[in-house]
Amino acid sequence: MAPIGTIWGDIRQRQTKVILSIAALNGLDLQQAPFEFGVTNKSPEFLSKFPYGKIPAFEDSEGWKLTEGTTIARYLSDIGGKSDFLGSNAKETALVDQWIHFAEHEIGAPVSGASVLSTALDKQVERLVRALTYLESYLATRPSGYLVGNSVTLADFVLVGVVHQAAIVSLGAAERAQYTLIFAHLAKVTGDERFKQYWSTEKFVEVAATEPKTLDF
Repeated sequence: MAPIGTIWGDIRQRQTKVILSIAALNGLDLQQAPFEFGVTNKSPEFLSKFPYGKIPAFEDSEGWKLTEGTTIARYLSDIGGKSDFLGSNAKETALVDQWIHFAEHEIGAPVSGASVLSTALDKQVERLVRALTYLESYLATRPSGYLVGNSVTLADFVLVGVVHQAAIVSLGAAERAQYTLIFAHLAKVTGDERFKQYWSTEKFVEVAATEPKTLDF
């Protein structure tokens, strides 16, 4: 099968991990362009396709282009047909959207803030703890172990992306031990042999951050 298109992205970036995982699980052949952060995305060739210079970026086999990580992942969720990644009915689709929004804004945003803003670190950690505590209690009500329905959806992958980043940036071993269901969910969603290489836990920190930590890309 010919590739459906090409993705430009840094594999250290959570959005790129989500996109590649969705493509693999949905049976899509997605070509990865060679990429060096700060070089490729500033090149004339890249900027001629994507003038804003942002990654991830996607171009399909017909030259149609798309940016923004979750938007690309949503598109790939919809075209493969292997699974109901966006929910099996209107209500489930709405819940998938709800949890994507929650993951990105209530977990992803404070993790990003804690990584760069020294004056806001305590506030961001407080916000993150509130979100994780709520999420842990919600997962306790989910016999399937997934956020919506009885199978994996895009919401699960987006959540895994922000939780994985949190464990690299701001959640030490002691903090992770407080959220057993959240990290069981991460292990469940990322355990598939087709994409588990993107979700290594080797860079998880052992001690919670006490000062901003810069992401390595």
